[in-house]
Amino acid sequence: MIKTNSILDAKGLACPMPIVKTKKAINGLEPGEVLEIQATDKGSTADLKAWAQSTGHQYLGTVEEGTVLKHYLRKSSEEETGEKKHPNVMKNEELQQKIDVNQDTVVLDVREAAEYAFCHIPNAKSVPLGELDEHLNEFDKETEIHVVCRTGNRSDLAAQQLTAAGFKQVINIVPGMSEWSGPTEKSVN
Repeated sequence: MIKTNSILDAKGLACPMPIVKTKKAINGLEPGEVLEIQATDKGSTADLKAWAQSTGHQYLGTVEEGTVLKHYLRKSSEEETGEKKHPNVMKNEELQQKIDVNQDTVVLDVREAAEYAFCHIPNAKSVPLGELDEHLNEFDKETEIHVVCRTGNRSDLAAQQLTAAGFKQVINIVPGMSEWSGPTEKSVN
């Protein structure tokens, strides 16, 4: 059994709520203490891993018990933390204008496959955040890449990850698909 200092119930919540609640819960812990986050959102594993990496907290791992994912994070000390935000941001409307001018604009959708299937920007490439490392070689490091998710949180983490991997022109699209008013497609049979 894993010893934890606090347990957070995030069952039934979808992105970005597990992260929002985790931020609040981890603030109440002392450095070195461990938080268990119980979630049912399959995307929460990748989201929490990426969030921990961007804030300096330590992602310890995930245990699956039936439909519940138990994620474990260790709070780091103040000098280790400090959430990073990707500096290059573009509004939904600006991306739509860019796509209207150039149909070959590269759009990377980092939501889970099911989210993408039901509604996505035409020609967007689907690579869930948790699988991004495995697909880095599919993109040109010199090409402008526009990263989108539901709210701008996962895409921010993905943009940081791409930049750290040597990609030169990475742009986080905000607020993302939750407020996208441009054309969309479905790929559900």
